[in-house]
Amino acid sequence: MTINSMTGFSRATGAFEAWSWTWELKSVNAKGLDVRLRLPMGFDGFEAQARAKLSSLFSRGNISVGLMLKQTEAGGGYRINEEQLAALLAKSAELRAKLPDAGPASIEGLLGLRGVIEAVEDDVDEDARAALEKELQKSLGEAAAGLASARTEEGARLMGVLGDFVSSLEDLCRQAQGAAEVQGDTIRARMHEQLADILADTSAIDPGRLEQEVALLMTKADIREELDRLAAHIASVQELLAAGGAIGRRLDFLCQELNREANTICSKATDTALTRVGLDMKATIEQFREQVQNIE
Repeated sequence: MTINSMTGFSRATGAFEAWSWTWELKSVNAKGLDVRLRLPMGFDGFEAQARAKLSSLFSRGNISVGLMLKQTEAGGGYRINEEQLAALLAKSAELRAKLPDAGPASIEGLLGLRGVIEAVEDDVDEDARAALEKELQKSLGEAAAGLASARTEEGARLMGVLGDFVSSLEDLCRQAQGAAEVQGDTIRARMHEQLADILADTSAIDPGRLEQEVALLMTKADIREELDRLAAHIASVQELLAAGGAIGRRLDFLCQELNREANTICSKATDTALTRVGLDMKATIEQFREQVQNIE
């Protein structure tokens, strides 16, 4: 199985009779599936079909969908939007009253503003409109398939990156195990030194009481449970990566659990070696989580 990234881009073009168009789809990471469409005027009814198509292919991601639709010159002409032009002229007069030094608006400038000149399309009968929408739907399917392919390719790259992080984390667990094994000796030696400084004569120290105190400190500093839980979480991560599919949310949850164990190891560390390993763990888990944010 493979994993899919939530990042991708695709484009599909098409033509039908007097029409030509381009679909552009861009996807970035998101907590859920958020589809945003930009459709030409008069094609709002196509939105439901587009959403249904994308929802059937993707479960997560912020997907922006744009349709640029053009009609050939033979299919229509242009006209001036009188209402829009009148509103702009009125606003221009207001601005000139406030800014008397400003020059008058030019005809070229006004006509160049968006919405002043509009394309006039010939009336399209219902059969022709239905045929056009069918072709648009087909082209959207091609663009969506291209986006899915792009997300899969990016997911394959992420798979390798995540695998490297998991291997690094396993190595850090082994280092933590080794550092923990010598932690007891470090605790015992440190306590002897501290008591020697206080009493000056270590022979006066009750060996039994000393061992009790050392055992208590070692119990508090024991990280075997944390290492066991880390190993279990890492195994779960590896199982999810092997299974593939939409695993982003579950991986994100496991990142939280991994980070919790790494924090506990840092808090229990009594020497610099284990502290360093714990901090490296936290950094590796954070880098791992950053990549997980892009997985569907």
